[in-house]
Amino acid sequence: MKSVFIIFNQANTERVEYMLDQLKINGFTFFEQVQGRGTNGGEPRRGTHTWPEMNSAVMTVVEDEKVEESYDFEQNEETINSFEEEIEEETYEEEYESESFGHISENLL
Repeated sequence: MKSVFIIFNQANTERVEYMLDQLKINGFTFFEQVQGRGTNGGEPRRGTHTWPEMNSAVMTVVEDEKVEESYDFEQNEETINSFEEEIEEETYEEEYESESFGHISENLL
């Protein structure tokens, strides 16, 4: 499994959503108004008068073959960049999770 982080110009939001739908990637987290500048001479996207464009980003965890399929959608898009990281699935014991969340909720009260 891989964690994939896709950064794209907000103008491409519909294209990225279409790609996710076509690849049947249902679980993801969407980040709006992401600021930054590409490392290879990209212009800043800051949402300001000088640099008015903005980026968005999507993070998802998918099977390895989905990553390869996504390259077909991205290869002709200069304004869509993705980064991937191999992940290992870990399972936690229910008792551990209950204790952790119990401790957090006590601190909030």
